[in-house]
Amino acid sequence: MAISRQQLAKELEPGLNALFGLEYKNYENQHKEIFDTENSDRAFEEEVMLSGFDKAAVKSEGAAVTYDQAQETYTARYQHETIALAFSLTEENVEDNLYDKISTRYTKALARSMAQTKQTKAANILNNAFAAASTGGDNESLIGNAHPTIAGNLSNRPTTLSDLSETSLEQAMIDIGNFKDERGLKIAARGMKLIIPADGQFTAERLMKSAQRVGTADNDINALKSMGMVPQGYVVNNYINDGEQWFIKTDVPNGLKHMVRTPIKTAMEGDFETGNMRYKARERYSFGWSDWRGIYGSDGTA
Repeated sequence: MAISRQQLAKELEPGLNALFGLEYKNYENQHKEIFDTENSDRAFEEEVMLSGFDKAAVKSEGAAVTYDQAQETYTARYQHETIALAFSLTEENVEDNLYDKISTRYTKALARSMAQTKQTKAANILNNAFAAASTGGDNESLIGNAHPTIAGNLSNRPTTLSDLSETSLEQAMIDIGNFKDERGLKIAARGMKLIIPADGQFTAERLMKSAQRVGTADNDINALKSMGMVPQGYVVNNYINDGEQWFIKTDVPNGLKHMVRTPIKTAMEGDFETGNMRYKARERYSFGWSDWRGIYGSDGTA
């Protein structure tokens, strides 16, 4: 339905001092701190996890060499969604030379809605990271302690879920350093960036930037800071719903991804039958993950 002059009655009154409600600031592009962006030219993308080989065996003199086989263990799928929104103005608004005035205002609101949708969809990967119903290519949730591999189940969460603290953050760095591949071989993984909801920003600031240990009267150094742990610091994501959740993005490649099928496009056209002027914004993308080792997380005290 088109926006009519009646719906904009106050906007069209002479002497109007101010309009409000459409000029709020956005939390812009917070997904870029979490997801690596790649382009896509298909309706969906698939990425296959390969197992590699086991440790090499000892070859006895005169014996045959041992053969091993690499395997495809699971496939991660990125199914793109089409995100679109539009508005239209009546022919009478256009005739009365109100189009330029009104459309500029509402195109800003349209852009804000599109941006908000993208940030929400991105954050929902983390909001649902512990949900059994939200699974990846290995049929497990993003964060869990039962990721199946050829070598057995592996974990990217604390043994006991806990709130963000000096102890839990140090243990997270130890756990990440002990990550293994599909064959159970150690990989040189490192925690790079702490991702937190707004509720955790003050705790994170103290943990990451204090020269000495937080909350003690001792003269001990803050090992997290002095050792250069979490080198990219912390970022706040205002779309994470649970104030107790926290995550660490690692340097393991092919972790969390944002696939862009069609960048945002805008279009404007008139409708022959009604004479209304229509404005549309549209884009196609998907959020997901390939290798769960790209992130570590906890949803707070169980």
